[in-house]
Amino acid sequence: MKIQPADFAITTIEDEVRVDALCRDLLMAFYDELQAEGGAPEIATELARSADYFVRDFVVGFKQWRLFDESRSPVRPFAGNWYILNTLEPDSAELAKHLAGIVAFYRFLARHDLISASFLERVEAECNNQLFYEERIRSFLDLSGGDSYYEWERACPLKGL
Repeated sequence: MKIQPADFAITTIEDEVRVDALCRDLLMAFYDELQAEGGAPEIATELARSADYFVRDFVVGFKQWRLFDESRSPVRPFAGNWYILNTLEPDSAELAKHLAGIVAFYRFLARHDLISASFLERVEAECNNQLFYEERIRSFLDLSGGDSYYEWERACPLKGL
């Protein structure tokens, strides 16, 4: 697998389309590797689907971040804000499945020397923070107008990252 992290830069709409295709190819390699490991096919499919949702919809499509940028972890804003706002009925069990796919995908990237071990540790720690995300979902569902949304958003912002 020949990956050039610099190829994943997004500055134009054409770049976004190109990077989306690169991500799709990378995610297929991830899926193929999961299948080759001999696990249950439905688990490989679920992990790859969750990684795809995170990478292509959030990292590339929404934030337009470089996939291999280690200056910030995209997990916390995804799981603690974006997923909650962009899901009709956010659910901690469903989110846990997405986080499992994200961890598996970043482990794949680390095995292929596309991210550092320290960045993988950061991603794993953020993915394992289930209680934080459960509280974020609960507090979002409990919002009751006024400025409460803005307080909720400030606790785990999407903007300015």
